[in-house]
Amino acid sequence: MEDLYDNQKTADSFTAVHTVVLFYKYIEIADPQTEMARQRALCEKLGLKGRMIIAEEGINATLEGESKRIEEYMEEMKKDERFTDIHWKKSIGPGNAFPKLKIKVRPEIVSLHLERDLDPNQVTGTHLKPEELKKWFEQGKKFVIVDMRNDYEFKVGKFKDSIMPPLKNFRDLQGQIDSIKDLKDTTVLTVCTGGVRCEKASGLLVREGFKDVYQLDGGIVSYMEKYPAQEFEGTLYVFDNRITMDFDPAHKHKVIGQCDFCLEKTEQFYNCAYPQCNLKVLCCEKCFKQKHKKVFCSDACKIRYVIGNIRQSFVHLFNN
Repeated sequence: MEDLYDNQKTADSFTAVHTVVLFYKYIEIADPQTEMARQRALCEKLGLKGRMIIAEEGINATLEGESKRIEEYMEEMKKDERFTDIHWKKSIGPGNAFPKLKIKVRPEIVSLHLERDLDPNQVTGTHLKPEELKKWFEQGKKFVIVDMRNDYEFKVGKFKDSIMPPLKNFRDLQGQIDSIKDLKDTTVLTVCTGGVRCEKASGLLVREGFKDVYQLDGGIVSYMEKYPAQEFEGTLYVFDNRITMDFDPAHKHKVIGQCDFCLEKTEQFYNCAYPQCNLKVLCCEKCFKQKHKKVFCSDACKIRYVIGNIRQSFVHLFNN
């Protein structure tokens, strides 16, 4: 992690050249295609790059640009009454967090594959501010943190004593509710990166009969910003070219990630070398070199990769 992130990491703490802003809002958008065109025009005008998903149920985005342009974008969004109360999460940007601007219309702004079956504006867990969670820790309140991120995110950073259902992808949650059914009478706090997944995840728990469900308001990133190097251990996985980000100083940072091959401490991710897989693999520098800079998530993917290369070689010979 660059020294840029060694002290206070919020874009508000000093004048940053580039800012990354993370936000979402569950709100009815009658014409997602029209909203997509509006957002594209605005982002292109301001020179912003990133990812945005728009659906009838709302908007979910991470954008990077020059800091003054991000501020202009936020001010423009606030003029729309649908987006006046968005919780903006800002951090210092490296300037190349995203290669381009991608805006898509989809059935959901986060893929739980529920479509409009679960509306967070109707059913969701109680929002718990980072300051309130800090008090829970200090007072020794009895509760269980359930992490709703993907398993590879959990491997490199998590709240102490938190648990997670076995989720390769967030959309697996519906099929894994039984793995935490023993918590139905327990105070449960769901957490995720910026909060968008927990809106639906906590609502799903409520619908499934969990009695006392909360969600961390603003997600893990908001807690780390206020309380770095405390109850959250490790690093925070982010879905851009930074891969991970920290808010704690380097001398206090605790690495909890382990190489999938030798168990050495690491926070370095690589994609599985089999293109059709592309799963995230934790691999230390030593193992990466030993594997000739090609890591596979499984022996099966390695075999498929080799077979694919052999097949291509035969096709090449046949065509020549």
